[in-house]
Amino acid sequence: DEAQRERWLRALTGADPPLGALAISEPQSGSDAASIRTHARRVNGGYVLSGQKAWTSNGGVARFYVVFATVAPGTGHRGITGFVIEDGDPGFSCGPPIRKMGQRAIRNTELFLDDVFLSADRRLGDEGEGFRGLMQTFDRSRVTLAASATGLARAALEFSVAYAKERSQFGKPIAQHQAVGFRLADMALRVDASRLLTWRAAAMLDRGAPAATEAAMAKLHASETAMWCSWAAVQTLGGWGYSRDYPVEKWMRDAKLEEIEEGTSDIQRLIIARGLLQ
Repeated sequence: DEAQRERWLRALTGADPPLGALAISEPQSGSDAASIRTHARRVNGGYVLSGQKAWTSNGGVARFYVVFATVAPGTGHRGITGFVIEDGDPGFSCGPPIRKMGQRAIRNTELFLDDVFLSADRRLGDEGEGFRGLMQTFDRSRVTLAASATGLARAALEFSVAYAKERSQFGKPIAQHQAVGFRLADMALRVDASRLLTWRAAAMLDRGAPAATEAAMAKLHASETAMWCSWAAVQTLGGWGYSRDYPVEKWMRDAKLEEIEEGTSDIQRLIIARGLLQ
């Protein structure tokens, strides 16, 4: 409602916006968001939340957290409801940062909810509307991730092209060797396809059109392109690609997360298949 927008969204438009966080995944439920176990129990004046979240980005540094819990355990997506927890709420705590392969600038932690009381105005929307809102959020966040992954893939391509022009083997730049040239061509093809898929999904969302399938296509193709292109960059640089003296090994580690977060590649393929069969 308008009061909630003023309370939490207004600050995000200021000169020094606070960090927020989205808490969905749990130790027992990652891709299966409908199986959330965190419980929101109705009490006089609001709700008491108990449970645990996993892999929350900005955990421990966010000022507020959008947490999804069920008000009706055992009912699947029908009970899922969104709430806002603020840093410092009694009973709320964060675990230590998870040690990760890549994307280490993002702090991911577990969240612990030990009978956290929230007044009724901390609930987002009506009870049971959280899953629908969450799926709509995923449509947008997947396009954002597709754009990010496409940028990573493009960086890998541009770095590889520049290196292949300068590095010489067997008396000529390695770019002139067919094997390397074909690899660069495949990188360029995948980057452009990812960019076009991302633009299409973004344009559909801008028009207010349903875009769940198109967002999944963009996210799937771009994330796998980022992984493949960063691998191809390491291959193009050879031994130096495996060295921390060049950024491509970091890009390869970072790219892997794009195939996992906001729904794995397997989940994206399920969404696409369902869209085709509707």
